[in-house]
Amino acid sequence: MEFGWSEEDLTFRKEVRAFLDVELSDSWAGPTAVLGSPENVAFSRRFAAALAQRGWLTPHWPVEHGGSGASSWQHAVLGEELWSIGEPRGPQYMNVNWIGPSIMRYGTEEQKRYHLPRIAQGDVIWCQGFSEPEAGSDLAALRTRAVRDADEYVVNGQKVWTSYASVADFCYLLVRTGEEGSRGRGITVLLVATDLPGFEVRDVGSVVGDHAFHEVFLTDLRVPVSCRLGPENEGWEVVRSALSYERVGAPRWARAQYVLEQLAAWARERGELETPWVQERFGEARAATEAARMLFYLVIDERQRDQPQSPNANLARIAMVEAERLVGRLAGDLLGPAGLETGTIADSSLRKSMAAGVAAGTYEIQLNIVARQVLGLPKS
Repeated sequence: MEFGWSEEDLTFRKEVRAFLDVELSDSWAGPTAVLGSPENVAFSRRFAAALAQRGWLTPHWPVEHGGSGASSWQHAVLGEELWSIGEPRGPQYMNVNWIGPSIMRYGTEEQKRYHLPRIAQGDVIWCQGFSEPEAGSDLAALRTRAVRDADEYVVNGQKVWTSYASVADFCYLLVRTGEEGSRGRGITVLLVATDLPGFEVRDVGSVVGDHAFHEVFLTDLRVPVSCRLGPENEGWEVVRSALSYERVGAPRWARAQYVLEQLAAWARERGELETPWVQERFGEARAATEAARMLFYLVIDERQRDQPQSPNANLARIAMVEAERLVGRLAGDLLGPAGLETGTIADSSLRKSMAAGVAAGTYEIQLNIVARQVLGLPKS
């Protein structure tokens, strides 16, 4: 793997930074920077549209789907710069990273024509209807049922921990169309408009943030069969492909590294950076962010070479979660009780580190996958 950046990539990074300096100068703070808040959603639509005008929202997509055919490395550069400052694309980072590519790979021509231009223009928000009360980490155990009725599916069930559901236009919904006990062999993916009758959203309070999670209740929800993504009962393969993109679509190590630099400046100003325990903790956290960065680059390199999906995406996700957790704990220990106040760097870091271990498949699930696919260990 080549660890150096090309001149083209370096130039692109400079251009992105210059754009962000202007675009975010007076507006990226307070409620606007809280993912999922009404202010954030409104801002992210404007910001994503501005990216789209420059061809930067989906640069790695094929030209025929609204991209510019740029390399996977330029997509990584963009993600690093945006995540390091808190992800101003808001919920739309999911659209770009895995929902759009999933539709490209498995969608019908009609679905591609309808959904991909809106995503590429920054004009739509999606949520993912995966987890359920009895099927959180174990997606193959989901119970939300979809029964075929002529040209429609009638859907009944419940989803939980659904980020952005209250503001989403569409939901990437997993349902069971196979027999009970069919596990992954009976799952189907539906692309569902959230304004359909029978789609109800309720907020879920959480220490992570007021706008982080929601419950979705599906009651006799009628979804046209034309909204199915991929074949019936074969959604597990569709989901596995999508999740492989999601796990490294958010380079969370970049945010952890940015916070680490802020903490170092804070400690230096107070004369604490030379304290032995502080230096040790900073060294540990820095090593973790660098390890996560290298594993992230390994996956990007695989994609640039068009290699098959591998467990390296799971390894990278594990490393990013570890890095965020180390930085969050360091922030809490450095700031002490004062760091628990809302809005401090420690408060924000601790909240984000908790969310990191759940998103895109829990930390424990990633460990299980690595144990089986990398270490060859048997299921317990």
